[in-house]
Amino acid sequence: MTSLHTGTAASRRTDGAAAQSAGTDLPSPSVDPGAARAAMVAELEARHGLRPGPVRDALLVLPREVLMPQAYVRRSTPDEEQPRWDLLDWSTPTDRPELLELLYGGGSVLVQHDGEPLLGRAGGTRSGASITSMSTVMGLTASLLEELDLRPGQRVLDIGTGAGVTAAVACEICGDQGVVTLDRDRHLTDAAAIRLSDLGFRPQTVCGPGDQGVPKREFDRIFVSYATERVPMALVEQLAPGGRLLVHVTSASPSWPALAVVERTSDGRISAELRAVEFAHRAGYGMNRIRLSGEFRRRITTDPGSWTQRSMLAPPLDTDRGLWLAADHLLGGGLVRDSGAEHLVIGAPHCGSWLRVEPAGRRRWDVTVRGPRDIWREIQGVASRWRAAGSPSRYRLHIDPDGGQRVSSAWGSLSWPLPDFRPADEGTAT
Repeated sequence: MTSLHTGTAASRRTDGAAAQSAGTDLPSPSVDPGAARAAMVAELEARHGLRPGPVRDALLVLPREVLMPQAYVRRSTPDEEQPRWDLLDWSTPTDRPELLELLYGGGSVLVQHDGEPLLGRAGGTRSGASITSMSTVMGLTASLLEELDLRPGQRVLDIGTGAGVTAAVACEICGDQGVVTLDRDRHLTDAAAIRLSDLGFRPQTVCGPGDQGVPKREFDRIFVSYATERVPMALVEQLAPGGRLLVHVTSASPSWPALAVVERTSDGRISAELRAVEFAHRAGYGMNRIRLSGEFRRRITTDPGSWTQRSMLAPPLDTDRGLWLAADHLLGGGLVRDSGAEHLVIGAPHCGSWLRVEPAGRRRWDVTVRGPRDIWREIQGVASRWRAAGSPSRYRLHIDPDGGQRVSSAWGSLSWPLPDFRPADEGTAT
């Protein structure tokens, strides 16, 4: 049941400051959360286009050290077999400078290791297993919250509670009476309920599968902080007239994501589009991912390949995201880009095929391929179709009442279906 909140924003900030210092020494003069928040927001304005408005105002007043009083920092190198993390704790004064940098540096913040409870845990080192929840990179979170167009009094469903950041912003802007935050991990919802309460917010917290939302409820805004292979139909059905739903949609490949923007008009009709984007949330719980192993990447770098040709055809640009999105689906979703390579490198892990493109002078490229697939020819074929379709970066998303979903360019010359629903729960990102 949702509790009512009657405090003002000023009293919430005072309560939050008391919560962060209760039972501990006050921060030293060199550890200034207020200054760190202001610096983070200034960086979001300069680098990510954060605009004046309610999201900016909320980020300026929300103390992230209350929502994330503990966070992990990785101490091992990427090539170590047994990864190690240290859990920093705000209640430990010597941890505060490093923790403050993590919380307000703009990057993702690691908050849970191996599905552990967040409440009552001791600091120290963890090794092995993996990080199972993190707060998303702030540039991505802020841009999506602006896209959501939050307003006072709206009913908001935040799916993928994580550390509670998006729920806190929604409560600050909309008021907490209409906010519901949902996660499949009860450890996360339990911790978020307490830490949001420390800020004076009491949204409803729900533990359950994200793709089901909250049955028999309607929401003006629905925000999903994990990626799926299609838009969950239960969430579409829970959109109120005038409502908006945001969810990242990807194939099994992490390389070329899209953002689905679904709206219900005032007369109840659904309109939706799929936008090719550079970054997306992590894949949801249970969603299969294909990746290039370190050994595969090394082989692409050193192997002479089946053949190399000198080409006057330029490889598609990184910014041709609408092309890459179409290619990912039209070519079977089995391709992965090596994002760390200096030039274009794409592999197909399932069959071992790969492509390597390197500049060879003015308007010349050396194209090397190996394996049963000619990835270069496949991509150039889709590129021709994409240009003929008007080089779109946004596509129509058709959502049928029976659940079928299809993507198409404006005139339908590029089109592909999204896969049928397979049950999977959410990741925990924010």
